[in-house]
Amino acid sequence: MDEGHRAHEPQWGPRAAPRNSAGAAAGRPVPPPGPVPDSRYGDGSRPPQGKRRRVFLWVFLAVQILFLVWVIWGASTASGTPEACRGRTGDDLRLCNDASDVGTTIGVGLVIALWAAVDVILGFTYLVYRLASRRA
Repeated sequence: MDEGHRAHEPQWGPRAAPRNSAGAAAGRPVPPPGPVPDSRYGDGSRPPQGKRRRVFLWVFLAVQILFLVWVIWGASTASGTPEACRGRTGDDLRLCNDASDVGTTIGVGLVIALWAAVDVILGFTYLVYRLASRRA
């Protein structure tokens, strides 16, 4: 190939839009300086731009930590021989320990089910809040 042919090869990738003297893309009007009108503020000012607080995030994390501690504590109470099984021997001791383990499993399962229900409720609450607070 000669050098003249390469000059006419297509250029791949994004191209920069031509700009006018005001810095806007050619053919597009330059926005006027000043505050941008907002439908919630009649005077055309913007809402105050303070630090965005993530209250829901911290409440959600606190709930998760509480349930996690509750599950760990509930599962750890199953270790060892329960008070009700002391003094028993043989099959009676094994049966008593097994019944205690089943009770602990049911209890931890109920806590996990409650945990899931609370997470679903928190999720729907957050979804409704986000939908209600978004700009129209």
